[in-house]
Amino acid sequence: MTDPARRAPYRVTFAVLATGVMAYALLQSLVVPVLPTIQHELHTTQNNVTWVLTGYLLSASVCTPIMGRLGDSWGKVRMLVVALVALAVGCVLSALAGSIGVMIIGRVIQGAGGGVLPLSFGIIRDEFPEERVSGAIGVLAALTAAGSGLGIVLAGPLVAVLSPHWLFWLPGAVLVVAALTTRFVVPESGIRMAGRVNWVAAALLSGWLVALLLPISEGPIWGWHSARVVRLIGLAVLLAVAWVLVETRSRHPLIDMQMMRIPVVWTSNLVALLFGAGMYATMAFLPQFMQTSPSAGYGFGASITESGLILLPSCIVMFGFGISSGRLTARFGSKQVLLAGAIASIVSFVILLGAREHPWEVVVAQAISGAGLGLAFAAMSSLVVEGVPIDQTGVASGMNANIRTIGGSIGAAAVSSIVAASAHRGGLPTNSGYGHAFLLLTITTAAAAGAALLVPKRRRAVGVIEFARAKPHAELGLVAAGTLVGDDPE
Repeated sequence: MTDPARRAPYRVTFAVLATGVMAYALLQSLVVPVLPTIQHELHTTQNNVTWVLTGYLLSASVCTPIMGRLGDSWGKVRMLVVALVALAVGCVLSALAGSIGVMIIGRVIQGAGGGVLPLSFGIIRDEFPEERVSGAIGVLAALTAAGSGLGIVLAGPLVAVLSPHWLFWLPGAVLVVAALTTRFVVPESGIRMAGRVNWVAAALLSGWLVALLLPISEGPIWGWHSARVVRLIGLAVLLAVAWVLVETRSRHPLIDMQMMRIPVVWTSNLVALLFGAGMYATMAFLPQFMQTSPSAGYGFGASITESGLILLPSCIVMFGFGISSGRLTARFGSKQVLLAGAIASIVSFVILLGAREHPWEVVVAQAISGAGLGLAFAAMSSLVVEGVPIDQTGVASGMNANIRTIGGSIGAAAVSSIVAASAHRGGLPTNSGYGHAFLLLTITTAAAAGAALLVPKRRRAVGVIEFARAKPHAELGLVAAGTLVGDDPE
């Protein structure tokens, strides 16, 4: 391990981590409002341009848990640099793309950067004072959520003033700086998970995620009852069963099934699945609703920039509540903060069910949703990171982020199908179609609140972090596998 006297102050480490996380979060959503512009610029079809999102989504879903596990085994800082470099390389390739194929390849490379979040969480747990861990994780989680919303806000002005290529040049420049400062400033922890990476398990994990997410993403285009969709979902089930069998029999599993059965882990993952469905589905179709001309009986006729500005208050509120989540968690407990976030999200969708005739109604609803997401994402991240042994932080938080992405894919596909089904003879969707979509999201978020009630009171590993910093790795394994003691004041 590095001499503690030479380690960078944890506030400096946090600033570096936050820079990388923010750039990653922006890349998740910058392209969402401008897909029609990219389609026009690259002379491609609507079906092909959707792969700018689908390719990124599939790659991130596969790479996120794998990068987290590699970080636990090979070093979190080392793998974080790899993730940031992959994001930067993908940005350069996408910015230079003269065809849709090259841009999709760039986005797939960017997906490898999905490990930024779990690796950053792991570094925080390794390096920060124990009393600062929850608050720091809350801020990074808030940056992720707010950055995703901010990407939609910034996309319009960037394209209007510059060009779609700058959606990648600007984050790419930030990522280069983040990679360099991470390499030379952030200290590498000596905490490691023993054993080699199980590449058979990694291949099976990749296989069932791709087989699942591909039909979910393409279902509205292929048809939900098409042979391709049915075959791929069946393949996903078979590969998932094989993956679980391999992991349970492995001496060094990629993802420890025992860990996934920890009550705080599986309940937090269930909440993440349902919350992801609500957040990403809203991100996918609400700008379309606002940009529709009022002559259709709904919508505001907003431009890309104007629809982004309507969503700006949501981003601000989301970040503010994410920052305050650490103090709220310390006072009320992670479970209560998570439940409060779920209730706020329910309220926002109920408002949109009955009041979406004026922009200010959408602003109010989205501000409330931002508060809910800021609280919930931060609480989920803290629950998972503090509920598992220290040497499994990366893979546990990586799977939580990954499950949120999978939920987002399912939610976005389901909502798109509902909205599209309301259109008559290829025309615009109807207002009732959007109403049915908001109803589905209300039910989904209510289910997330129900799942939050199942989350057990958080238990923390007293002294594990301090012991890990002071003892050799062989002794660390005994502590990390030990009993978690000490109830939080929940």
